[in-house]
Order: sequence, then structure tokens, then C-alpha cells
Amino acid sequence: MIKRLSVTKLRSKFKFVCSACGHEEPKWCGRCPGCGTWNSMTEEPDIKTGSRAAGLNGLKPISIAEVSDTVEQRVTTGIGELDRVLGGGIVPGSLILIGGDPGIGKSTLALQAASSIARTHGTCLYVTGEESTRQIKMRAARLGAVISDLYVVTETSVEKIKRHIEICQPRLVVIDSIQTVYTEDVPSAPGSVVQVRECTALLMQLAKTIDTPVIIVGHVTKEGFLAGPRVLEHMVDAVLYFEGERHHMFRILRAVKNRFGSTNEIGVFTMDERGLQEVSNPSEMFLAERPTGVSGSVVVAGMEGTRPVLVEIQALVSPSSFGNPRRMTSGFDYNRVNLILAVLEKRVGFHLGNQDAYVNVAGGVRLDEPAVDLGVAVALASSFRDVPVASAVVVLGEIGLTGEVRGISQVAKRIHEGKKLGFLTFIIPAANLNHCRDLPEVEVIGVERVEEAFDAALGVSD
Repeated sequence: MIKRLSVTKLRSKFKFVCSACGHEEPKWCGRCPGCGTWNSMTEEPDIKTGSRAAGLNGLKPISIAEVSDTVEQRVTTGIGELDRVLGGGIVPGSLILIGGDPGIGKSTLALQAASSIARTHGTCLYVTGEESTRQIKMRAARLGAVISDLYVVTETSVEKIKRHIEICQPRLVVIDSIQTVYTEDVPSAPGSVVQVRECTALLMQLAKTIDTPVIIVGHVTKEGFLAGPRVLEHMVDAVLYFEGERHHMFRILRAVKNRFGSTNEIGVFTMDERGLQEVSNPSEMFLAERPTGVSGSVVVAGMEGTRPVLVEIQALVSPSSFGNPRRMTSGFDYNRVNLILAVLEKRVGFHLGNQDAYVNVAGGVRLDEPAVDLGVAVALASSFRDVPVASAVVVLGEIGLTGEVRGISQVAKRIHEGKKLGFLTFIIPAANLNHCRDLPEVEVIGVERVEEAFDAALGVSD
């Protein structure tokens, strides 16, 4: 008697996964129900993924009071700006994801960190899936990172990478990049949603098991987001983004997620033939090329974590040649500029309906805190009236919709940073005056309304 096999048993099971957010559907659909992205559903084999990310098997639940509270000894990378962003160094067993535009310096930073740790702490392993070992040696020679304890290998199989790690017993592992790595258990191409998710889960379990930190480099899409499913960012312990243009002088390293430290800190680097160089005093670098005696230029003090950073805001207001005036921003929120322009027109009486407005944060920095609102407003007013602001003035404050100037945080730190760089006059919210009474050798002006800030800033001369 001949047995007939069921067609459903012979047919492979597939599912459709969104390449943007990782949402799964049994059938194809034009728009992802999870994130709303069009034409992002790709066919993948239906396998059980992420099971290896559950941690060590066989462990029983214990009382939280019995868990050891020993503080983990961080591994310093020897790169001060990177250690600042990570919260003081790399935590053993952590999984760190570095993303950024092509050519911005992700691989350079990873190689410099691996070389520094190999020099001071022992063996490090650099795994590349995009370059040959000779290419890595050429870059290391240019960076001065040729260390005998730094091992390199060209490999894309995560199973073979695991065996290399077990043999070398490194203090740090670098995977460049996660989009080139694959696991033999998943029958799909490297870089697919399932491959990226499963390989990250394997690397995460490996890092937690052997207590070795792993740095993975990730590609970004045209929109500037990390390629692959959004679940990738949820699986890792820290996500670091490189900001800045490839041809720009400065590189900003920002933590958008950090389970072991603050997400407000930034690291500032410059790129030259020797690789990424730290900028210990970003304020001085950002203001090095600031023009004097020109309208539309104002200095503000933004807080990046625990460090105040002085930057220049440039504004240009000119008559529009079209029916609808243009609004363009760089380094500052576009909608926030429109809000400030509406306050200037409604509360102050500026006729900006027929004026083009451009706002730029010099140096490639991105400001996202409300404390710099008043500086943007003063820069716009300075350009509109064609009256320059004195070069020794710093403007701080948040603007409300009724034209009031609201208080800000850590104003004393901002003033101390400005004083070190030679600024003598500080225009701040009147609500913060009580925190600035013991500051000699500087003039602190408190304002309650936007009009008062304009009179104070545009009335001060060099």
C-alpha cells in the first residue's frame, strides 16, 4: 500500500516580514499594519527566531534581594569622548550597535577602540565581512593601530565567528558589519530581516554567556535610520549614532539608547589622515570661525548631558521673491522655527509674511532643547532689523506662545562655560536670576518677555 504524503507537509512555510519594523503577516500586504510603510513586506522562511536570546537555559528565578549588587568594572577604551558617551567605558558582556552614514567613521572608531583596548587590556578580535585583512592592516597602519594583540579575520558565518571567539578569548569583539553576517540555520540571504535578527540574538547570547563586550557596526538607510528591523535597536544594550556630513570637519557621536549610562551625552571628533581625533573643548572649536559685527549671528549655550556646549546660531531673513516665503533649517527643528516666527509676528509685530527665513547651527551640531529658543529668536530679529548682536553676548531662554521667556535648567553651568571663553554678558530668563547672583565679572540680564530680550541683545554694542 502506497502512502501519500500531505501536500501541506511538503510545502515550506513562509511569512511576510516588514523590513522597516519587523512586523509579521501570513500574507503579503501593500502597507505594513505595524508601522504604515508601503511596499516593505518581504517573504522570509517561517522559522522560530529569537529563541537563543532568552539567555542561559536552566536558570531558576531568585529573589531580587539575593542578586549580587557588585558594580561591574568598565573597560575603558582609551578614547575619552567614546567613554563619555558610553557612561564611563564598556560594560563587560554588553552589546553595542554603532550606526551612521557611509564613510562617516564607524569602522575607523571601532578599529581605534579595539586597538586601544588591545594595547592596555589584552587580546581583541576584529571580524570584518566587507574588507580583506590586508585592507584592515592598511587602515590600522594609517591610524597607528598595529598592535600584536589585535587579531583580524574575514568571516561572515556567525557559527565560525563563535568558534574564533572561543579560541582567542578576546576582551572585545568587533563585528563589521551585522548586515554581512549570516547563520546557517536561516535559509535566507545575509542582510535580510530574519538573518539580522537571528544573528544579533546569537551574538547577544554569546556576549552575556562569556561576559565579553561585542561592538557591531550597522548600515543606515537613505532616511538615516539603521537598516534592518527596528527590533534590532531593542535587542542591543546601547545604540550610538554618528552625526555630521562626510565632508564636514566635525563628527558627533550621540547615544540614542544606553542601558548603562545617560543618553544625553555626546562625543565630538574631527577626522583627519590619522583617523578620528578627540575634541576636548567643543565650544572653542565651534566658535573658532564665528564672524563679528554681522547681523543674524548669536551664541547660545546648549546642554549635552552634563557638559555645556557653546555654539553659534546663524539666521538670515530676506524679502521673498515668491508668494509663499521659504523656511529652511539646519541643525534645528523646522517646526520649532515656524513656531518662533509666529510668535515674532503675532506678539512682537514683525511682518515676516513676505520674508524668507533661514536658520543654521554652525559646526554641524544639532540642538533639540527649548533653552536655545530665545537665541534663535534674537538671531532672526537681528537679521530682520540688520542690527548685529555684540560678540560677547550669550542668549538663553525658552519662548512660550504668548511671548514670555520661561526658565531653563542648569543655567549656572552654561554661564561658567561662557565665562571661560571670554563672554561677559548673559541674557537669561528672569526666573533664573536667583541662581546667578554669585557670578562675579559677568553681567547677567534677566528678561520676562521676548521684546525685552531684543532690546537687551540688540542694544549692547562691542
